[in-house]
Amino acid sequence: MRPLPLFPVTTVGSWPRSPELLKALGRRRRGHMSAEDFSQIADNEVLAALAAQESAGVDLVTDGEQRRDNFYSFVAEKLDGVQLMSLAEMLDVVEDKEGFGRLLETLDVPAFSICNPTCVGTIRRREPLVLRDYEFLRRHTDRPIKVTLPGPYLLTRAMWVKEVTQAVYPSKEDLAEDVVRILREEAFALRDAGVDFIQFDEPVLTELVFTQGRTRTFMCAALAARKDPAEELEFAVALINRVVEGLGDQWTGVHVCRGNWSQNESTLLRGSYHPLAPYFERMNVRQLVLEYATPRAGRFVAVPNKSIGLGVVNPRIAAVESPAAIVQRVREALRHLPADRIFLNPDCGFGTFANRPMNSAGIAAGKLASLVEAATILRRSAVTLP
Repeated sequence: MRPLPLFPVTTVGSWPRSPELLKALGRRRRGHMSAEDFSQIADNEVLAALAAQESAGVDLVTDGEQRRDNFYSFVAEKLDGVQLMSLAEMLDVVEDKEGFGRLLETLDVPAFSICNPTCVGTIRRREPLVLRDYEFLRRHTDRPIKVTLPGPYLLTRAMWVKEVTQAVYPSKEDLAEDVVRILREEAFALRDAGVDFIQFDEPVLTELVFTQGRTRTFMCAALAARKDPAEELEFAVALINRVVEGLGDQWTGVHVCRGNWSQNESTLLRGSYHPLAPYFERMNVRQLVLEYATPRAGRFVAVPNKSIGLGVVNPRIAAVESPAAIVQRVREALRHLPADRIFLNPDCGFGTFANRPMNSAGIAAGKLASLVEAATILRRSAVTLP
């Protein structure tokens, strides 16, 4: 990765979509808009998201995931053997319809608002997942670029819907073989194209330790995990390490949060990262992108030989955190980590799910500006930190 300043500021990936883009996403999914027409609208929205980041002073930019319905469902457009299904459509195929319905009600998730990529056939990479998105962004900025991808564990769990997948892949472990292959192809293509940072999103790892293996998060609600969370966590570590093996000094990271689908924080998971620390340590990535702006995150966890993408603003609240408050949070982290191992970012994306934005673009821009101001203060005082 090209040189970055101390306390580099970045995002977790997503940016709120405009009403025009939301309409276009819906029309395209229904087959009422061509790929070319959609791209024209999406290109403009990517440039607007980029302009907001550059105006705020963000050091490591993303495309705001503007072309995506959500942070992992977009793969259905890129892969053979994958069908995009709304949670309402999934309700028609899962065996436990009553339990699935109760889950959606409990988690404050309208069944029409979020889609899931469901494996219905042998999966193959029909076209790059995000390489072309990176290339477009590269043509329009000289800043370092972060690209986000669903992690192999999340993607395997999300796509594995037993009632329709088992006819093709006898087990989710069989499905994972092809998931790993596809993500490796994408990661190596991104590296060769010059991407600065590849982030893999694995938010469901917290679900394993905070719910004792009982499937709770909607994004993989149709999946029955193993009863032993440790087995699932070992599986997740093995998958990510297989994906990144051989990437050399490419900057890679794993993002783990506690859910980002509702502003009602009582529906989201809570608990410290401490139970995950031994697994984090064995992941062969350079950075952990973690949320710490919410009390639900518990105490800070330092992981040997890893830098931290430190979540210091909450994307789900309207109040813009002050630079002073952000500086204080960073100083707490500095008790455990040196300054050169800390990046600053929001807890999660501002628009993880296109139809469920956590805030407006204006509030998101204000939070980024506050992050940048805090980073400037920290850099000026770096000689005396912490």
